[in-house]
Amino acid sequence: MSQSILIEVDNITKCFPGTIALDHVHFKVRKGSVHAICGENGAGKSTLMNIIGGVFLPTEGTIFFEGNQVSIRRPKDAQDLGISFVHQELILCEELTIAENIFIGRLPKRYLAVDYVKLFDQANRVLERFSVPFTSERIVSSLNVSEKQIVEIAKAISLKSKLLILDEPTSSLSEKETKKLFDIIRSLKEEGLSILYISHRMAEIFEICDRVTILRDGKIVKEKNISDTCPDEVIQCMVGRALTDMYPEKNINSGEELLRVENLSNDGFFSNISFRLFKGEILGFAGLVGAGRSEIMRSLCSIDSKTSGSVFLNQESISFERYCDCIRNGIVYLTEDRKSEGLFLEMSVKNNISVVDLKNISDDLIIRKRKEDLLTAAYCSKLGIKTASIDSKASSLSGGNQQKVVISKWLAVNPKIIILDEPTRGIDVGAKSEIHKLLRELASAGIGIIIISSELPEVIGLCDRVIVIHEGRISGQLLSNQFSEESILRLASGEISIK
Repeated sequence: MSQSILIEVDNITKCFPGTIALDHVHFKVRKGSVHAICGENGAGKSTLMNIIGGVFLPTEGTIFFEGNQVSIRRPKDAQDLGISFVHQELILCEELTIAENIFIGRLPKRYLAVDYVKLFDQANRVLERFSVPFTSERIVSSLNVSEKQIVEIAKAISLKSKLLILDEPTSSLSEKETKKLFDIIRSLKEEGLSILYISHRMAEIFEICDRVTILRDGKIVKEKNISDTCPDEVIQCMVGRALTDMYPEKNINSGEELLRVENLSNDGFFSNISFRLFKGEILGFAGLVGAGRSEIMRSLCSIDSKTSGSVFLNQESISFERYCDCIRNGIVYLTEDRKSEGLFLEMSVKNNISVVDLKNISDDLIIRKRKEDLLTAAYCSKLGIKTASIDSKASSLSGGNQQKVVISKWLAVNPKIIILDEPTRGIDVGAKSEIHKLLRELASAGIGIIIISSELPEVIGLCDRVIVIHEGRISGQLLSNQFSEESILRLASGEISIK
């Protein structure tokens, strides 16, 4: 094997009960390169990375590392080889210092106690490579998401890693934070570190990666140098078809007013938010991370408190004391954190879909299994939810199918208005297209839809109208014929304001 190859995965197969997750997968990663792994949710990316990281054992196949056949039977084996895995959901001890997190399990000792002077010195030397505005004495809970991610990467560097696996590293980062991460990746690459980069974002892959391997249904369908391919080819290989209609046709004529919000405020978060939503309209809320978009919707739905403001539903003034009042009046909110707040991951698909509609599947306080099964089967069919069984745990589904379960749950209560916070975060392009089409179908049926999204192509391609938030205030409103990434970004950054 060539000395320029760091790791070679040779004919790896992984079988789970009833499914083949990986089918004779073979690829190589060169030293000092950034290698993208792409594929729809459920294509096998996570399984493959978990095998390389020692979480799963392969059913068949061999791994070579630096030219030698290796056995990676547990995460410690991977770590000893120089393989580090930074998961999408960061694994840090929030109440410990940065230094303790970086060297956890390897704390320097002085006599029988931790040598904190040496610990902070060693950790600060690692952090110096990243030019960060904080020292290792800080408590991790005081950091933002991008800073926590740097701590995870610093931990990997302290282990003298040779291969760094980054799983959807920008899913919770702003554009500025993403650029900072890319600077770090380029620096690590120059030092000879190899990086496996898992992402659904084509722009990022074509900016930072050297080579791409594409998985579909557990098999590698293509592997190419980035310079020899294009985003359209990668997407077509991922989904097995051309996505010529990523965004469905927009609704030019909206109906009557469904919702009117006047001067909604929550001191310290946002102030004087006023807007209207019409029947059959998809209204977008854009802005930078931290601008207050999610806070506005959570206060509107009485999930969080509000200081002042009025809400009108179908022209009538209405007051929500609790979120359940909101649901009873036909307004539902889909959280941006579907795993923590949107799903019961260890409960079945069936239970997750029926949980807010127990009244209609029960007789005399007893849940009727047949009614529950019929309800679930209907939504699985309608939304195209891919699951081995309606009794499968929600945790077993891909991100796109999990989001469809969340949508199904709230459709079961026949809402008039659906508010979705980052509806396609962490979802592959094929599932995104399906969810976009579903939302347009719901709007065509007369449901009013509000979308909060940090992905400008999604905002521009899907929404009929966009309200832009800057530092807790509306900086402007754009109609469909006024949309452009530049116009939205200028409003979001406060460079201009349209009143």
